[in-house]
Amino acid sequence: MGVNMVEKVSSRICQLNNYNTISGVKNIVSNNAAESTNSINPTFTAAKTVQHPQTSRVQLRTELSGKEEKAKYTQVVSHLDRSGRKIVNNLLKTGVLLNDNSNDKSTVLDNLYKIITEPRAEGLDSKTMLKDTIATIAYPYLITQQFGDIPAEYKQRAIDMNNEGKTNLFDIRQGISDVNVVHSGTCVAASTEFKLAKQLPAEFARFANELSSPKMSVEKNIRLDNLADETLNAVWLLDAFEIPWDRKDFNKAKLIFAPDKNAILRAQIQTTNKDPYERTPLDVLMQSTFMQIGSQQSYNTITDKRHGKFNQNDKGLIEFEKTFTESVVFDKNILSVTYQTVDENARLIGYETDLSTMKKHLLTALNENENVIIGYTQTDSNNIIINGHEITLVGYKTGNDGKITFICNDTDDGIPNLIEYSEDYLLPKIHHAALPKHIVEDDLKIVPNWVEGIDVYKQMRGAA
Repeated sequence: MGVNMVEKVSSRICQLNNYNTISGVKNIVSNNAAESTNSINPTFTAAKTVQHPQTSRVQLRTELSGKEEKAKYTQVVSHLDRSGRKIVNNLLKTGVLLNDNSNDKSTVLDNLYKIITEPRAEGLDSKTMLKDTIATIAYPYLITQQFGDIPAEYKQRAIDMNNEGKTNLFDIRQGISDVNVVHSGTCVAASTEFKLAKQLPAEFARFANELSSPKMSVEKNIRLDNLADETLNAVWLLDAFEIPWDRKDFNKAKLIFAPDKNAILRAQIQTTNKDPYERTPLDVLMQSTFMQIGSQQSYNTITDKRHGKFNQNDKGLIEFEKTFTESVVFDKNILSVTYQTVDENARLIGYETDLSTMKKHLLTALNENENVIIGYTQTDSNNIIINGHEITLVGYKTGNDGKITFICNDTDDGIPNLIEYSEDYLLPKIHHAALPKHIVEDDLKIVPNWVEGIDVYKQMRGAA
């Protein structure tokens, strides 16, 4: 598939709305949020464990050790109600609270303690941030990309922030209208937030603490060879995405992630005026940060629009941008595998591989404790792609007939539960999937991320 076509389809996957009124979907009724994430439906395969996937890679600690940890625990639970204390206690029993699989080896408890004892950014509430962080780690299916309205008392401030520096009357009028976000384009960012909370709760808690602190940024140390095979190509990617970074040695770099400057207003609004099924202040900060990473620091949380050098559209992230975002956030060599073949008219004309190979890739990743972010499409009667969306595969179950049912999370369906898709329904609709390199390299010839980036950049410059 040509670069332009990949860009068009990838953009559609996050821009088109109301993709949830489709057949073949079954909601799973979940248990109480106090339960650990994968125990919601223990009959399905989710990384072969009923606990958080990352806990199978580290030694579980389920008891507090020493006066310092006990003091931190006491301080945290003292700010919670009975339900919150029950959730934290369950996180301790399941090994999540003391998990330290974070970039700086801090535990979930360490970061919860900082949230409640250290200052938060202007207009953010420590108790709200603590409660939201705990709830999200315990039950990531609460994460949503629904923006919510701007109350009257915040409206003029939002307009002024959005129109700062504008002098053209048309741009000013457009800026007034743009603050009313009806449909969100943050499905990639919300899916990334979900995956981080579910797979790396300590790292998620570290992000929550740092992004909601007065500095509103988080440092991340990564390996350059997780971005590209050659150091110079990794450097090109970091510079192209305009992320502040410093070289630590020949193969390590320190990156700085931060939400856009307008995110604080949305977070303040959701702190005081959150309605049911809308984003929490934590969702705002996380999703704004991931949109900034993917959009080359061009995102505007007030309008949910972006600019940037790789995408001609102003909503969402394209496939290449999503892959880069996931790679740096998880410090892992992630490939975006395109499965659908689409012509220049956005018509689905075939697949890059057979569906059984696609299924093998997805099941292998799930069995390796990976949650897989996929982009799926819908077509009209002429096979023209008309809709698309990003969701996350978290597990699967096998029926008596040997058929697979995929267990998925959707951040845009207004339902904080898992959903099921049969393999016959979902596999033909998958346009792309984010997968570790070793799973697919023997079956498909994948264009490296940096090569795709250069190609997209040249195409964009040629079209300008």
